Amino acid sequence: MKPLLHKILYPGYDEKCKQLTKEDEIRFAAIIDKDGRIVAGGFKKGIIPLEKDKLRLEEFMEFVYEISQRKSFDESLGPINYLAARRDKIVLISFPLTDLTLLISADHTLDIEKLASHVVNVFDSEQSRFSDGT
Repeated sequence: MKPLLHKILYPGYDEKCKQLTKEDEIRFAAIIDKDGRIVAGGFKKGIIPLEKDKLRLEEFMEFVYEISQRKSFDESLGPINYLAARRDKIVLISFPLTDLTLLISADHTLDIEKLASHVVNVFDSEQSRFSDGT
């Protein structure tokens, strides 16, 4: 199993992820690369994931990246703004960036639309579909 935490490669995105994790309901906000590795952000300060949770998150990150980067319906339906999954205990939401993906894990009570709007505001200084975060 590869380690969940990696060297921060995008300091600009790292700061934005830290800003997101200051929200009460957000537990995790990170930028993942095409290999499913964290390159910025991570868990909220004070939250230590259990080993099996880390493994599940790694597998999910790889899956989310693959789905987020698909372009097959972009011409007819437009690009993906975000993907969300609501589970009994948690909400997972991803935002495709250029060659990266923002992944957020939050409490199940979170309003997904409000979070999506908040993320757009946090990343608003980026180009229209987000830049490389450097």
